[in-house]
Amino acid sequence: MKILYLLFPFFLLLVQDAAGSVIGCRRRRGFCTFGRCRYPTTPVGRCSRFRTCWCLLWG
Repeated sequence: MKILYLLFPFFLLLVQDAAGSVIGCRRRRGFCTFGRCRYPTTPVGRCSRFRTCWCLLWG
């Protein structure tokens, strides 16, 4: 019970970071994927630790 006050802020930061980065990626007209994308796209940011935000070069 004593550790709950430490876990709660960590959980909130984790959830906030995951949702905010995907929304930020969509604002840049991008999309989130695992791994790499092909030629007409370029990386514009990170959605999470393992996902990258990609955007079309001519979009």
